[in-house]
Amino acid sequence: MCDGGSLHDYRQLKEAFPPQENWFKNVAIKVHLGYAGIIKDYLCKSISIPHNKTKNNPLKDTQKDENTRMASVRIKVEHSIGGMKRYRILSDRLRNHLIDLYDDILGVCAGLWNSYLAN
Repeated sequence: MCDGGSLHDYRQLKEAFPPQENWFKNVAIKVHLGYAGIIKDYLCKSISIPHNKTKNNPLKDTQKDENTRMASVRIKVEHSIGGMKRYRILSDRLRNHLIDLYDDILGVCAGLWNSYLAN
């Protein structure tokens, strides 16, 4: 995908899941403002994206409340990802080139983190 430098999350999504193939046609999507273009590029069952204020258009109280509700769900996901990264194998660079191994490692770390949360 990327040979170096930074690559925006939304661009990575478009490269991995080309919009013309209707990947998310039957899926409800929840994204953050970095994926603002998803509304026009992808056909989805439903898209949940926070409201964005502009210079001349501040957010209404109802929009702020809705953004807060979305953020409270998103922070749980972010904490889970951060919790899995406690296992250094996800944070360190691996010199192994077996793609299936990466999936297995992520699955094991997710299971360990779920076990940690359950106890």
